[in-house]
Amino acid sequence: MLKKLLILAVVSGILAAVASLVYQKVYAESLGDGFKNIISLQKIFVACIGANIVAAIGYFLLSKVLKGHTEAVFNILFAVITIATIVYPIGYKLPLDVEMPELFPGLAIPMHFFPVLGWMTLKPLFAKNI
Repeated sequence: MLKKLLILAVVSGILAAVASLVYQKVYAESLGDGFKNIISLQKIFVACIGANIVAAIGYFLLSKVLKGHTEAVFNILFAVITIATIVYPIGYKLPLDVEMPELFPGLAIPMHFFPVLGWMTLKPLFAKNI
């Protein structure tokens, strides 16, 4: 079960990272800055895949404790934790030479939701017996 969860985590993390890169490109083209010097390709992939690997381990541990209601409890926890992480881009201290720093949260906050969306999208399709 853990192996399937980790595969799901990597695949959904890659999906989330690709969605983040597409969003960053659209954001940069429409508003003029994608903050690529702060939110790099590597950071996006590490954050998305890392978040989903942590989620997979959390799901596995939660399934050992809660035999019947793992899915519902996990989805609520994952969503609440994701919402809590939006505090980070709001409080992030940008370098002084960055133009239009007020646009940074508008780019970074939606990206925080892509890992959970990737997980919840692929889980029913990818791992029905988990």
